Order: sequence, then C-alpha cells, then structure tokens
Amino acid sequence: GGNRGASLSMIISKYPHIKGINFDLPHVVTDRSDFPGITHVGGDMFVSVPQGDAIFIKSVFHNWDDEHCLKFMNNCYVALPDHGKVIACEYILPEVPDSENVTRMAYHFDLLMMIGPNGKERTEPE
Repeated sequence: GGNRGASLSMIISKYPHIKGINFDLPHVVTDRSDFPGITHVGGDMFVSVPQGDAIFIKSVFHNWDDEHCLKFMNNCYVALPDHGKVIACEYILPEVPDSENVTRMAYHFDLLMMIGPNGKERTEPE
C-alpha cells in the first residue's frame, strides 16, 4: 500500500501537475502525513482499487502469493482506463545468482519475506 504517502509525495513534488491518491488499509491512512496534491483513501486492494490514469506499486507483490497478486492486478486493470499504466517498483531476483550488491539485497529481502506465510521476491518470468 501507499503507507503514509512519502513515495507519492516525492513524485508529486517533482511533477506538481499530477494529483495522486495514496491508497492503503483504512487504519494506515488515518495516521498519515498531509501533502499537497494527495488524497488519502483507505480500502482493501483485494476488493477494489481507486480509479486513476496510472497505478504506482512499490514493495507490495513480495508480501503475497501468486493468487493474491493476480487478484490485485485484476482490480488494477478494472480501475484503469484504456492505455492506463501499472508502474511496479519491486525487487526482481536474477535467474542466475551473482554477487552484485543489488542482487544480495534482493535475496536478503527474499529471505525476510519467507518469514511470513506467503511472501517472496520473484524472478522476471514469475
């Protein structure tokens, strides 16, 4: 979810003509920071997603199994107009491990996600 709206506020501070909806669970958006151009909306991404021209997702998919991710993505599809965009900012695991810092960080997050019941980082084909 959007948490308190910090990532969205960084985007809007650079592009002030954009108006954004910070979407997260209701109890999360009640404890938020107010930023110009941002409306905070509480809800459940597995039920529906607010309509917009683009949907920015950051560090969401790794919390959920494939079935939940597909449900969420379907709700995004319903919320977007023709030619709307989903912009996902997620770690992508390489199919062949290497020793790059970003790869090690992605595997670190993958291990952290395994602590929960359904979380995992994914490779590009996944």
